[in-house]
Amino acid sequence: MEAVLSAAIGILAASGIWLLLRPRSFQVIVGLCLLSYAVNLFIFAMGRLAIGAPPIMPRGGFVNPAAYADPVPQALVLTAIVISFATTALFLVVLIAARGLTGNDHVDGEERAP
Repeated sequence: MEAVLSAAIGILAASGIWLLLRPRSFQVIVGLCLLSYAVNLFIFAMGRLAIGAPPIMPRGGFVNPAAYADPVPQALVLTAIVISFATTALFLVVLIAARGLTGNDHVDGEERAP
């Protein structure tokens, strides 16, 4: 399970970085989304991979913390999902406005001949 999750995080991060280096604006936005997904998975994995474990510990006495999931990474990932959705929407609006003003969707604003 850990190897699959590590491979998924690595593939998402590598794809996101590769797309960030592309010349078109839409590819940069998709790269940012993939990179944020990789970071969200990484943060979520830091809360221990416990299947079926509740995130809240009961009151009273000694409890085994290994039997419970850490709720902080879950809250951080939920917050990051909302923030990344809002920034993606903002980037798309800026992309559409820049495309309307310049006539192309290159990051540097210049169309290059192949």
